Amino acid sequence: MCPERPRTASNVSHTGYYLPMQSVTVELGAASTMELVNALSAIATELAQREAPESAAACLELTETLAAASDMQESALAGFIGRVDATGEQQRWGFPSTRAWLRSRLGMRESRAKERLTLARQRHRLPQVAERLAAGELSFGYATTITDAVARLDDTDCAEAEATLLGFVDQGFSAGKVATFGHRIRDVIAERDGTEDAPDEDTKRGYAKSWLTTTRSLDGGRYVKGWLNPEDAAIWDGTLAPLAKPAGPEDRRDVAERTAAALSSVLSGGHKATKVTVICDLETLTGGNAPARLTDGTPIPAPHARRIALAAGVSPLLLGRGNTPLYLGHRERFASAAQRQVLETLYPSCAVRECEIPGTLCEVDHVNGWALGNSPTDIDQLALTCGWHNRFKHTRPGQIQITKDSDGRYVYRLLPPADARAATDTGPPGSIGPPDSAFDWAA
Repeated sequence: MCPERPRTASNVSHTGYYLPMQSVTVELGAASTMELVNALSAIATELAQREAPESAAACLELTETLAAASDMQESALAGFIGRVDATGEQQRWGFPSTRAWLRSRLGMRESRAKERLTLARQRHRLPQVAERLAAGELSFGYATTITDAVARLDDTDCAEAEATLLGFVDQGFSAGKVATFGHRIRDVIAERDGTEDAPDEDTKRGYAKSWLTTTRSLDGGRYVKGWLNPEDAAIWDGTLAPLAKPAGPEDRRDVAERTAAALSSVLSGGHKATKVTVICDLETLTGGNAPARLTDGTPIPAPHARRIALAAGVSPLLLGRGNTPLYLGHRERFASAAQRQVLETLYPSCAVRECEIPGTLCEVDHVNGWALGNSPTDIDQLALTCGWHNRFKHTRPGQIQITKDSDGRYVYRLLPPADARAATDTGPPGSIGPPDSAFDWAA
């Protein structure tokens, strides 16, 4: 047990905090934001390493106090995230969206990243919520519940909803109840505006993840309705937008008709190109018991793998010269279908370490840049990257560090922008901030 230190002038003052391993002194009124964050980080590190007091009553009080302090930190964090999001700073560091940055770099789960991003984007429309959260008078849970409830309201309805929902908070209703009231407010607004026909299940489903619903009509057609999150919407636009352009001056179809035709074209082409890659030894196909696997690592029993081979035929994937031309040299710029199949086997996702885009949706990248004449179209000179990171690598080559892992796959690591690295020359190579910073970009 580590007993609580008495609050005396010898170890705590209005300007500083004494820690057993180090001393942190901060003049609160004159300190910069960075100095405050660094002091808070040092104190949090010391606090995390201490054992909880034996007194359960003391732990209850400490929990409530620390939770309130954490909520105020969330207020500051929302301000930081909001500034990054508004300026697009995360793209300079190699992340296509703010949510991707929060998930990949900060290790947040999707739901947590969505909560913080929504709060960061909506706080300027909710002055009372922002003020009370910063003052420690409103919890982070209540704040995110209200911001989620008003995210799709206009400014006038948002102001009225804020006052109403804060009233429910003051009456002691739980965050879950406040969320229910928020849904009801949206329903009332929909009835007022004549849009109450929207199915309730759509509202309940929310907008955290992409979803589609389809209903078959009496004449054999199908109604389609749904929602795509920003990442999936980018894929939709990148795939369908080029195909949905007018075919010529005589094309009389409107945008909706051309989009439907583009979707049908993609679906029909995708159906023809549907494939399943099963990785196995030749011995497995000839009667052995060694299991096969899919490209995502899912094991396939040997008998099942042989049945797939009998039904679909066998195409050899050779990582070298052989029956399939995997080495095309400089004469061909674009990878062959066989090469792409090999790459999708090697790269389950984008080669950029922090990126989660599946390899099947990625582009083939010449590791050393085909346009520069440095990288032939050979299988050992290719990798898979998502379209966004492919363009990022081309425009900012100095921010991509390329290595190989033990299996021979290329690994792309994102590096800070040059100006950020120049500002931290005192730190170790590949780090951000002072020498003791936890943000080690070269790890």
